[in-house]
Amino acid sequence: MAFANTGTAGSLAVKLWRGERMCLIGMDVADPEDDFVGFAIEVKSPGSTDYVALRNRLNFDYGSADNGVDGFRNFLSTAAPFQKFRWMHFPYDPTDGTYLYRVTKMHMNAAGALKSGDRVADLPISLDRMTYSDYLDIGFTRNFASSQAYADKFGNNPDVIPSDPNEGLTFQKLPGDVYQWLGFEAYDLIFGLLDEVANDKDLSIDVFAYDFNERDILAKLESCGTRVRAIIDDSKPHKPAGSAESQAAARLAASAGADAVKRMHFKTLQHNKVFIVRRGDQPVKVLFGSTNFSYRGLYIQANNALVFHSSDAAKLFGRAFDLAFQGLDAFKQDNLGSKWSLVQAEGVPSAHFCFSPHQSSNLSLSPVGAAIDQASSSVFYAIAFLNQIRSGPVREAVDRLMGKDVFSYGISDKDGGLEIRKPDGTVGQVDFSYLASHAPEPFKSEWSGGSGIHQHDKFVVTDFNLPTAKVFTGSSNLSPSGESNNGDNLVMIEDQRVATSYALEALRIFDHLHFRSAMQGADTPNSLTLARPPAAGQDAWFRRFYVTGSQAAKDRLLFSR
Repeated sequence: MAFANTGTAGSLAVKLWRGERMCLIGMDVADPEDDFVGFAIEVKSPGSTDYVALRNRLNFDYGSADNGVDGFRNFLSTAAPFQKFRWMHFPYDPTDGTYLYRVTKMHMNAAGALKSGDRVADLPISLDRMTYSDYLDIGFTRNFASSQAYADKFGNNPDVIPSDPNEGLTFQKLPGDVYQWLGFEAYDLIFGLLDEVANDKDLSIDVFAYDFNERDILAKLESCGTRVRAIIDDSKPHKPAGSAESQAAARLAASAGADAVKRMHFKTLQHNKVFIVRRGDQPVKVLFGSTNFSYRGLYIQANNALVFHSSDAAKLFGRAFDLAFQGLDAFKQDNLGSKWSLVQAEGVPSAHFCFSPHQSSNLSLSPVGAAIDQASSSVFYAIAFLNQIRSGPVREAVDRLMGKDVFSYGISDKDGGLEIRKPDGTVGQVDFSYLASHAPEPFKSEWSGGSGIHQHDKFVVTDFNLPTAKVFTGSSNLSPSGESNNGDNLVMIEDQRVATSYALEALRIFDHLHFRSAMQGADTPNSLTLARPPAAGQDAWFRRFYVTGSQAAKDRLLFSR
């Protein structure tokens, strides 16, 4: 089934976009009436017998001191419609199969009674987990340790990760499914691949590791015995004997053999996070991305992982590993780090790979900057350390983007705050510690996720809604210094389905944080209410979405067409 689907009914247009275990519902109304008060959205999950209304945190003000708004999703959208032109449905327990959506335009009369209007019904989209069957699987971490979902499901338990990363390999993990829930699809990809190797004696695995303190990942590798080779970063602070990385290296040397484990840091860092699976001497699949093999990387941060079920892609990573295993000189003398390498096959997207370090960082970064500059519709980016990048093609293109007539959202984790680009185009600051001290309940009681950054993704998406869509991702921080000095990888995938997955992930993170940003300016949760039809001389709630050229108008049109 397609990655997008559209439906119309009267003045209402609806478009569904497939993400990774999530669906974005984009909506538009031609010439909305003043009594139009939002959208009711209902979903029928695979195997369900009937539709269930999605829930809203907001409600109308019915003239009482308490309208029931307390920050929780208390209200069915059939009674408290969404006053947004897009909505992300993130199923609580995602299921493979086809989801059906029903979207209704809602109106309110002078007495305050709601009435249904135009309706798009039974609009289907598949949310199956694999992006391209038997070729490419993309997974994201949930990044919801600081959320109402984590508070509801696990009681804000802060003991899910060790307070000292170097104690991770002996940390007593919590019972139950909390780790699989937090790690989400990235967890499934990592442990699914490790289980496959552990259970098939004809397979072996090569490991590039940077942060490495997740005890179960190490235990799975130890169970593979001598079918493991590993290159583990030894830059500061991974170098000391007491570091988790040194502990992991010692344990793998005992299980796989001393000659099977190397410590190195290229010029500055060994920053790859990669598993390469081989059958005999032949690489057959590869896992890579931004997700470190650590508690924080997998269970707290926003991260992504990709598995290419492609021997051509795996061979490139296998070559990078073999060169690095010989040492930095061997890697420098080979031409792998001096070019982009193309992998293509019939019926699946083309992928271009680039491995660092290289002599000039422009080799890898100029195509990213050029794609941002050439975007004609939209740019989404999640760049963990963008604030630390002072120059180079990517930073300069992002700076130029702020002055272009292109829809864009950006997220970058900073020291002491998280920077987001808000729907009105301005920049807001969201700091988890600040929210814990200043936001009203229930957000005040959310666990902050501990010390350290929360947004660790590194990806750029351009023109996701056009045939020219591109995604850049991998372990690269997209900085000139990193590309010149670190062992890293970067992939460019030219494909709308893949681009949509990453664009929706950027929206999911952004919207999760933007609501908390809005709460900073609210005296109490119930001061945030749904708008009624306007009185004479007032603007309707939706009017700003119809101001030609505005960020809000671009938002409305981008996701509904």
